[in-house]
Amino acid sequence: MEASIAASYVLLLLSFGAATSEKSAVLTKYDRLVLSDKPVGYWLLRKGDQADAAGHRMAGTYHGGARGQATLPDGETASTFNGLDSYFEIPNNAYLQLTRTGILTIEAWMCPAAYDYPKTEGDGYVYWMGQGTPGNYVWSARMYNRSAATRSQRISSYCFNVSGGLGAGSYFQDAIPTGTWVHYVLVINTRKTSVTYPTGYTKIYRDSVLRDTDSLQGYTIVPGKSKAPLRVATRDLHSFFKGSIGKVAVYDYELTPSQLLAHNNTMWGL
Repeated sequence: MEASIAASYVLLLLSFGAATSEKSAVLTKYDRLVLSDKPVGYWLLRKGDQADAAGHRMAGTYHGGARGQATLPDGETASTFNGLDSYFEIPNNAYLQLTRTGILTIEAWMCPAAYDYPKTEGDGYVYWMGQGTPGNYVWSARMYNRSAATRSQRISSYCFNVSGGLGAGSYFQDAIPTGTWVHYVLVINTRKTSVTYPTGYTKIYRDSVLRDTDSLQGYTIVPGKSKAPLRVATRDLHSFFKGSIGKVAVYDYELTPSQLLAHNNTMWGL
């Protein structure tokens, strides 16, 4: 009798687990499109969702307090971060190494909830995403305070030598009202060289439109292997982003403009 009850209980747990797994695996049209482009890592960042939807088992971990959720343009949810201590961290992995293929494309949807952030660094900016700790720098994404003297609300991204120092990067600088979703894409390509870009380049897109391209040669950037984790809403815990971030994807090749346009338009239902 006891064995029969135990067996029934196990079946009930398995049934519940399968239903929960099925529910967490529900993907939107946008998700399916992104996954069809084969990212090496993809984090939906729905509130509490830590999984890597790309299937490479690079689950992340939420840290800090006062996290919530916001609604993306397609009705899906994304995580909100408090600008003080909350962030999402993905452990270092071979798939996240720029040196693996010489190319990284980093894609995310971000939505500022402040004009001037409570915990900044440098001349008034926060790192809202990046991979870099002392002696292990790779790349970063910044956003400047609206009150920054010459770089008001600039969103910029940089590629570094592992030792740090100045990075080579690209940017766009727009007046961005709080609550505005921005489709952000950074490309770092050390393989596609030319007379103009003898050691490769960085590119930055906003809403699928290429806004800037810059040479890695300017600061003699030669990326190396890093042990740093990938963090969302901060880089090295000195500044923190206040707002929402979702749908973070990393690719080991350069996405085409048509792929990025399709991603942007699908999110907006166009």
